[in-house]
Amino acid sequence: MITILKTSPAHPGYQELIEKLDNELAITDGEDHAFYDQFNKSDNIQHAVLLLDGEQPIGCGALKEYEPGVMEIKRMFILKGNRGKGYASMILKELESWAFELGYQRCILETGINQPDAIALYKKRGYKIIPNYGQYAGVDKSFCFEKIL
Repeated sequence: MITILKTSPAHPGYQELIEKLDNELAITDGEDHAFYDQFNKSDNIQHAVLLLDGEQPIGCGALKEYEPGVMEIKRMFILKGNRGKGYASMILKELESWAFELGYQRCILETGINQPDAIALYKKRGYKIIPNYGQYAGVDKSFCFEKIL
């Protein structure tokens, strides 16, 4: 049975998935990994979502306040073997609902040129491409998106 758990980055299942995500991104990002990795720490993240198959974590995502009224979607990940089943959309929808419940009006996010499945997901879920924000400004391998909640 697939369930979604609202939690924090301290949850062991979240930490397990993030380690796998970081290992995968180290390969996907190649020489750019160190640049992107510095922005993917859980220090300022308070809200995380776990997707569970029974008790086994198979996916995750997180929210980080970017500025008042704006949440940044972070650390979206689905284990290989569980992809292509709509699970990422489930996580994203839960994160958007949670951000709205917390009083935020929009979500933003960044993904890389080497993440075509992520880009397709965000477009499918109603995210629009925006100029690269913050640390991603001027980075031609990044795509930034926004969705009004």
